[in-house]
Amino acid sequence: MTIKIIKPEWPAPKNIVAFTTTRTGGVSQDACTSLNLGDRNADTSENIAANRLILRTEMHLPNEPYWINQTHSTIAIEIDHNYKLTEADASFTTKTNCICVVNTADCLPLLVCDRDGTAVAAIHAGWRGLLDGIIENTLDLFPQQPDEILVWLGPAIGPTVYEVGNEIRAQFIEHDPQAEQAFVASLNDRWLMNMYLLARQRIHTKGITAIYGGDHCTYTENDRFFSHRRDSKTGRQASLIYLS
Repeated sequence: MTIKIIKPEWPAPKNIVAFTTTRTGGVSQDACTSLNLGDRNADTSENIAANRLILRTEMHLPNEPYWINQTHSTIAIEIDHNYKLTEADASFTTKTNCICVVNTADCLPLLVCDRDGTAVAAIHAGWRGLLDGIIENTLDLFPQQPDEILVWLGPAIGPTVYEVGNEIRAQFIEHDPQAEQAFVASLNDRWLMNMYLLARQRIHTKGITAIYGGDHCTYTENDRFFSHRRDSKTGRQASLIYLS
């Protein structure tokens, strides 16, 4: 196997398949080297198609993942096997072998399942989607009680390097005063923002406490991950989850 992946360390049932790809194992060149799985960059459509075929083949995926058109929205959709490209930033399903996926390169990917292995979701949360409620909107699709839900925070830009301005900090604190804990003063009236902590706070508001992951940094781990903040022109890693 040439693809290198990261699997969640969480107590999910055995029928849950979940992982995040790294940048290793594809055919893309230059800024998108090498397993670029996103289609919003300088890569060619031929390379993207080849990388997605490598992903499906090497990971023995039962179907093509349900790629969505991500726009930093709060749209979370329920999917089945009738694939159609849709604008959304999260997908949810109760169908077996129906693969939820999101692409990221600093934004936060979240993978979600229930303890009985009957429902899954993948979420793309940049700062805008995180602020506006994409996590909450997706979690609302799960009918299970909060103590039955597991959430894994995949690789995102880390809290020591993600610098933002006063206006972004103010918006988060206006929504929830405890968000102030996720900001540390930086230089020139800027702030270091902890997306992992902000996500945990939002998940806790839904009564969910079984939260895992949040221990990578796409910006500093340049040999493993694509990072838009670091490189501007770059590829995308994918985070996938499905019921086998």
